[in-house]
Amino acid sequence: MSSTTTPAGLLLTPGAGADREHQTLRAVEDHLAALDPPLPVTRVDFPYRIAGRRAPDRPSVAVPHVRTEAEAFADRLGVTTDRLLLGGRSYGGRMCSMAVAEGMPAAGLVLLSYPLHPPGKPSTLRVDHFGHLDVPVLFVSGDKDPFGRPEELAEQAAAIPGPVTQVTLAGAHDVKAVDDVARTVADWVATL
Repeated sequence: MSSTTTPAGLLLTPGAGADREHQTLRAVEDHLAALDPPLPVTRVDFPYRIAGRRAPDRPSVAVPHVRTEAEAFADRLGVTTDRLLLGGRSYGGRMCSMAVAEGMPAAGLVLLSYPLHPPGKPSTLRVDHFGHLDVPVLFVSGDKDPFGRPEELAEQAAAIPGPVTQVTLAGAHDVKAVDDVARTVADWVATL
């Protein structure tokens, strides 16, 4: 992304056990609305949630959904997806990062509580696509996240060719200080 091109919007997606109304996603939207100029945000659900199912979609369904939603959001803003930030919590952020790794143009990634590995299974890493993330990436995670400790995340994020910012806050996988998460995202966006 060019340093003279500011993002035009942020597409946010929820974790596997939540929907687009998750408090963290709403807090991020509120903080970005307070920027000068404000950054438009759209919060979207995945197909399984829209259909009322509990089991999350496989990447083969979720990743194309991210692309479709990002293209529609970009169209509403009168830009292309390379002007959008993509991201979300846990599963949602992972699906957005996979869409970018598969070639979807984006201005950057906002990955909140990235699920580096399943709890208790540190050898089952979800990072095969990290080497294809040539965009700015923000990771915001809890210091006691069972899905990946800060040092584990730092070690794996070194494979990302784009600039990486890693911020660790107090908490587990669902950081309770949602305003701190949202402020961190807003501060990072202001640097782009």
